[in-house]
Parts: sequence; structure tokens; C-alpha cells
Amino acid sequence: MSGPDAVCLGESMAQLLPADGRSLRAAGSFVLTTAGAESNVAQGLALLGSTVAWVSLVGDDALGSRVLDDVSAAGVDVSLTHRLDRGRTGFFLKDPAADGSRVTYYRDGSAASQLSRADVDRALAARPRHLHLSGVTPALSASCRDAVGYALAGDHRVSTSFDVNHRPVLWADRAEAARTLRDLARRADVVFVGLDEAAALWGTTTPEQVRDLLADPAAVVVKDGAVDATAFTADGRFTEPALPVDVVEPVGAGDAFAAGWLHGMLVGLPHPARLRLGHLMAQSALTSLSDHVTTTRPPADLVREADRATAAGS
Repeated sequence: MSGPDAVCLGESMAQLLPADGRSLRAAGSFVLTTAGAESNVAQGLALLGSTVAWVSLVGDDALGSRVLDDVSAAGVDVSLTHRLDRGRTGFFLKDPAADGSRVTYYRDGSAASQLSRADVDRALAARPRHLHLSGVTPALSASCRDAVGYALAGDHRVSTSFDVNHRPVLWADRAEAARTLRDLARRADVVFVGLDEAAALWGTTTPEQVRDLLADPAAVVVKDGAVDATAFTADGRFTEPALPVDVVEPVGAGDAFAAGWLHGMLVGLPHPARLRLGHLMAQSALTSLSDHVTTTRPPADLVREADRATAAGS
């Protein structure tokens, strides 16, 4: 029996944000939702039509139930995510502001910070075609870091992707973050990294320098914000310009992009179309206060538009 197209492994938390986009101090009503890099990617993949499961640990609490319900409602299989007895689900507040949202995390000692190799084995036992992870997870604890290294060991007979996803607030030492994230990225088959975070971590200032640093992965996708994205693959170098958008909230756009690119890979789209689909998904995410992508357009239309646009050379 074949498994899902993809499994995404990593933390997801409950998120509280003002319903009207005002600051926490001024807001009168709030929305409780779910956010997490890997579950965001899982939801984006499910939206596009990939079969996908999310593997993690949540607490045996009301917030854990909410996280499971929200991710499941997006079409993601959550049966492989376990509830930790007497565990606590991570939680954070988002405070919108004109110069960018600020967040306050309550995740120390959370259930997801106890992820281990056993959780990776559970993900692999589902026999997915692809396994996706991010740089958030190894920053949470020693067991999480070991689990990600184990997942990317290269001997599990499954393709892997790693979104560098550097979150400075999670790392006590920048040099350790740079070394750890570089070493993990080098083990993956596909790497996603923002040019800005690559510059902050490793001092690389061009996509070519990033590729030179990460020479081992089969594909390295370098995102340059509102400018473009470049993929280095065995078939060559491909660049697609970003799409115009009035940004409401930038958080989550990278996860949406990764979902679009990975779905394109899973269904066999050409390299330029994968990049365009990533941009289309990111464009949708940028217009919402939510951390995960939503769109009113039929997902099949997004895939067709990406393929048509790149085939026409636009």
C-alpha cells in the first residue's frame, strides 16, 4: 500500500491574534488559530491536491485539540501526530504593527520540543514519497536537533526537503545557528532559503554564493523577497520573478512558497512552473493575517496558471 505524497514533521502552535488587524493593546476581539512552519506547508500541499500527513507532538490539552482540528480541517492527515500525556501545547501572541508584527512565544517545555527519532520513524513508517522539515525544529531542543539530523541522514530511501527558516530568537548563539543550519541543509535533497537569511547566517550575498556553499543538495531554491526566486538543479539554473502584491502580513509566505514548489515537484511540473506556483501561493499568503495560505481561487487554476505562464515565457 502506497503512502502519502508527503509528510511534514515539526512543531505547530496555537496562535492568538486581533480579529481586526489592530494592536493587541487596542483590539477588542481576537481569533484563535494555528501556526507552524511544517503544518503550514502541509496545509498548502493539501490545498493544492497533494496527499499529506503532519507528524508532531501536541499536549493533552484544549489547545492541542484545536491544533489537531485546524490542521485536519485543511485536509491534512493528523493521525500520526500524538498527544503527549500531561504535555502542553505551545502558544503565541501576534501583535500587528505598521512596521511588522511582533510575536511573544510561550513554548518552553512544550510537547513538540520533545520530538525525537521515534517520531521520525513514525513518519517514515507511513512510506511517504517525500519528507519535509525546517530549521525551526532543531532550535527547540537537543532531541529535536538530533531528530532532524536523523531524518536527513540520507539512508531512509525517501526524498527530503529542508527550509532553513532561521529564527534568531530561538538560537542563543548565532555562530551555532549558522553551523547547524548549514550542516543540516547540506544533507537534504531540496533546500529552501531566503537570500536575506543566508546573508545573515553565512555572509553569502548572491544566489550563486549560496549554491556554492550548499553544493550537495540536488536542488537549492534561493528566494529574494519581492524580487525573484532562483532554483539550482541538475537541469540548470532557473529564475522566476516574484509577483506584485499588497502585503498584509509577510509571515507564512515562505511556507506557502515551499508548498507550491514541492507540489510542482510531486506532480512533475517543469522547474520554472514550480517556481511560479511557489510565487502564486506566497502571493495568496501575503494578503492574509493568518500564517498559513488561503485562497479563493480553485487550486487547479493556480497549477494551470503556473504551467501556462512559464510555458509562454512570461
